[in-house]
Parts: sequence; C-alpha cells; structure tokens
Amino acid sequence: MSVKSLGIFYGIFGVILFSSKAVMVKLAYEYHVDTLDLLLFRMLFSLPFYLYILFLIRKKKPSVEIKPKDYAWLFLFGFVGYYLASYFDFLGLNYIKAGLERIILFVYPTIVVFLSWLFFKQKITKVQTVAIIITYIGVVITFWNELDISGNGVLWGGFLVLLSAITYASYLVGSGWLIPKFGMLRFTCYAMIVSTFCIMIHYLIAGNWQLLEYPLPVYLYGIAMAILATLVPSFLVSASIERLGASNFSILGSLGPVSTILLAFVFLNERLTYGQLLGMMVVIFGVTYLSIQQKKKAKA
Repeated sequence: MSVKSLGIFYGIFGVILFSSKAVMVKLAYEYHVDTLDLLLFRMLFSLPFYLYILFLIRKKKPSVEIKPKDYAWLFLFGFVGYYLASYFDFLGLNYIKAGLERIILFVYPTIVVFLSWLFFKQKITKVQTVAIIITYIGVVITFWNELDISGNGVLWGGFLVLLSAITYASYLVGSGWLIPKFGMLRFTCYAMIVSTFCIMIHYLIAGNWQLLEYPLPVYLYGIAMAILATLVPSFLVSASIERLGASNFSILGSLGPVSTILLAFVFLNERLTYGQLLGMMVVIFGVTYLSIQQKKKAKA
C-alpha cells in the first residue's frame, strides 16, 4: 500500500471513530451528566495511554532541532484544537442532535482554506470561493427547519459547534507544519496532554465536584470516548495529516456527517427531515467539489 493510500485509510478510519463521539456524548447526557465532567472523563481516561506512549518513545530523538517557540506553538494548538474545540462541541450537543452537529462541523475544510489564506497568504481561488458558498448554503438549508420560534436553543447550540469547527480547523492548519518537527506520536501525545491539563484547570475553577456520583454507564461512555473516539482516532488523524497534508486530510471529513447520521439513527433513533438531508447533500457536494478541483490542479 502506497504512502498516500495508507494516509487515506488512516484518515477515513479516524474520521469515522471521531464521529462516534457525538453519539456517545448524547447517550451519556441521558444520565444528566455535566458537560465539563464528561469532557474531563474523556481526557483523564485517555491520559495514561498518551503518557505511556511518550515513555516508550522517550529515546527517539526528533529529526530536526525543536526550538522553544515550537513548544509554544504546540501548547497553543493543543489548547485550541483539543480543549476549546472539544468543549464547544460538548456544550453544543446539549442543544442539537448528533447528526446536525456533524453537519455543522463538516464546514471545517472551508475554514482551513480561509485560515490558510489569513495566516499563510495562500490565495483563495475561484473554485474555493464557490465551494465555500455552496457549503454554507447547505448549512443554512439544514438549519432552517430546526429553528423554533419558541427558542429551543438550536441556534445557540449550532453557534457553539461552529466555534468548535473553527478551533479544530485552526489545529489542522497549525499541526500540518508542526508534526514533521516533533514526529506524529510525540506531537499527538503532547497536544492531548496539553488539552487534558487545560480541562483540569477549567474543572478546578468551575467544576461541580461530583465526579464520583454518576451511574456506571456514564463512566463506561467516558472510557469508550477516551479510547475509541479520542485515543485511536487522534493517532490515525495525525498519521493521515503526516502523509497527506492538512488540506487533503480535511477532504476526507466528508464521511463524518454520513457516519454520524447512521450511528445516530441506530443508537439514538434520530430522524432527519428531507430539508436536512438536502442540506447535508449540498454541504458534502461543496466540499467534494473543492477536493476534485484541487486534485485536478495538483495533476496539472
């Protein structure tokens, strides 16, 4: 299997596993678990694995010299990509369905394009502009039938998930040039440890100190999120970015909404309206259109 084929395989598998997180969160919320508690469970249960992996690779030196500013950037992207993105996402899932959450998160490839223009002066082409417009039209269509004049919090939940998409896109853009310096394993472990540290600080300030008062299923969901929806996919995604680059990996996210909708249908009995399905197809078309044009440009 070629390097690119392996990167695609890792990316697809990682995206699907990450998608299962929203379903697990919604299942855990049925037990009235606090958002910050659940996020802390997710990170604390995965922390020992990252520390152990760091211990195993401690003698393996990076291929290039790592400067203090590289560590500063790593801390920033760990804070933004896995702490802020996760926190906004978990908060948003209090108000919207898992399938709708994944559709909103799916706009992150277009955000990657915008951030690459903003910070790295990469020109936004006409193709990218069209793709961005199509994608956000799809999001509006998806949202339209979900909005309730009585104020059911869908708009607020959607905004929180959009913030999650923006912060995650920031992580992807930054990690694309940091991973080669640190190495995939070391970078991922450091980023997740930074995120866990940030969540612990947040909990010390704002936590309700009821971590031991939940029923057993809440802890089991926390362990499942830690291993199946955090630990394994975090390495798969980093390995995919290492082989494909951040922009190409972001294209694989088209599987995210589909897999989440299927999982939510099976485990949460969620139903999507025809308007939501139309919106989802428009969003997927926008990102797919972008990916096809980028591949044509790469071959030219």
